[in-house]
Amino acid sequence: MDTVFELKNVSYFYTRAVPALIDISFDVKLKEKLFILGANGSGKSTLLKLMDGLIYPHEGQIRFFGKVIGDKRTFDEYEFRRRVGFVFQDSDVQLFNTTVFDEIAFAPLQMGMKKEEVEKLVNEILISFGIEKLKDRPPHRLSGGEKKKVALASIIVINPDVLLLDEPTNGLDPRSKKWLLSKLEELNQKGTTLVIATHDLEMAKKFSDRIIILNEEHKIEAIGSPEEILNDEKLLLKANLI
Repeated sequence: MDTVFELKNVSYFYTRAVPALIDISFDVKLKEKLFILGANGSGKSTLLKLMDGLIYPHEGQIRFFGKVIGDKRTFDEYEFRRRVGFVFQDSDVQLFNTTVFDEIAFAPLQMGMKKEEVEKLVNEILISFGIEKLKDRPPHRLSGGEKKKVALASIIVINPDVLLLDEPTNGLDPRSKKWLLSKLEELNQKGTTLVIATHDLEMAKKFSDRIIILNEEHKIEAIGSPEEILNDEKLLLKANLI
């Protein structure tokens, strides 16, 4: 199976006295649904930002399909942004355009697609996500579930190979959560690799292929199958997940 991401001895510090992640090593396989579980403050969000190249490790390295993220000699930033999408925990951080239509159209326009092609593509995405009636609405005036749909649609529109999602079910009502999981399953079935940071054990149990546990010392506590991880009450207690 192809390796999408490879993290080797990655550490990141807010200051030398305040670590966010310490000596993190793991890989992500093509088409995998990998879950990163941990209590608040364990470093889940920081880890996703490192994998998305928004920040860089202070120690160690991260490779994407064999190339070190951020290496100016070999790393193609444009190609990486086309292939990897990041859905933030707080949709308000991600949404900044005046209408839903413009929000979803933003990325393909930045990538040089023609306006006619973008309009057709955006309308297809709006229908696929069931948000066509929202296309002229300002994103900041939508409900939490609607914002999450728009945030995901604004990334899916460029058809990335990998989706990084930070607490995707946070604040969602049951109906929106069910829709989101169904959409993510659909994307994964079509070949999208998913890396999901969460403390939602129910979601992990239903949806994950493999789980990584981050502990409160900002290190990896365990890596294993959903059955191995989620049936280990002692492990979950130690990681402050139950």
